[in-house]
Amino acid sequence: MKMLPIKTPTEIEHMRVGGQILASVLQVMKAQAKPGKTPKQMAVRAREELIKLGGEPAFLGFHGYPSVICISVNDQVQHSIPDNRPFKEGDVVNFDFGVRYKGMITDGGITVCIGDNPSAESARLIRGTEQALKDAVQVVRHGCRVGDISAVIERTLRKHRLGIVRELVGHGVGYELHEEPEIPNYGRAGTGPVLRAGMTIAIEPITTLGNPDIVEEKDGWTLRTRDGSWSAQFEHTLLVTPTGCEILTKV
Repeated sequence: MKMLPIKTPTEIEHMRVGGQILASVLQVMKAQAKPGKTPKQMAVRAREELIKLGGEPAFLGFHGYPSVICISVNDQVQHSIPDNRPFKEGDVVNFDFGVRYKGMITDGGITVCIGDNPSAESARLIRGTEQALKDAVQVVRHGCRVGDISAVIERTLRKHRLGIVRELVGHGVGYELHEEPEIPNYGRAGTGPVLRAGMTIAIEPITTLGNPDIVEEKDGWTLRTRDGSWSAQFEHTLLVTPTGCEILTKV
């Protein structure tokens, strides 16, 4: 397997700046996602904020994708094209976003509940998925294996009784949006490629409240759960360091 290259100090600094731009845009999405807003309106706002902060969209035009951001609602799992259907109270919405800054790419995502009163199931979905990302971050360091990360994610998601979407995985990131190695959200510790200091990876637990099987819509992008259960995703871009990792997309 061709391993993810070590980034130079200059490239890492560009990813730090891009990661902060990305985090800032996601915070705007979180703050402004209200009942009545539409995904298309949110995408316009994301692009405005991105341009203001000096970044470029990493998703726009990627294999023909037509927007700067993926906004997936309820049973939409990933890659959904922003549309004109207004958010409703209680909807679960995922914002998945990529930024290019001086040629280097960062990738990140958050899931929020619209309004102030999530159902118990929605709260479990969001809480468990975010916790899986937090737990995974703790094991990333020079010399760890991809399987170490995958096993931690799987353990946390099973603890929260969440379905694990197997077709969608974390990945290397930096020069391209998707680089090697792939980082599944399930696996066995002690297996897989070894990570080295200076590598940059995106970890992204993607979950469901029910069966994890997914289907693709006719638009060729939107993925939904086969059984209609709701889905969530959280994602950070990380720099592997000798003693741990640095979260490049953290506010």
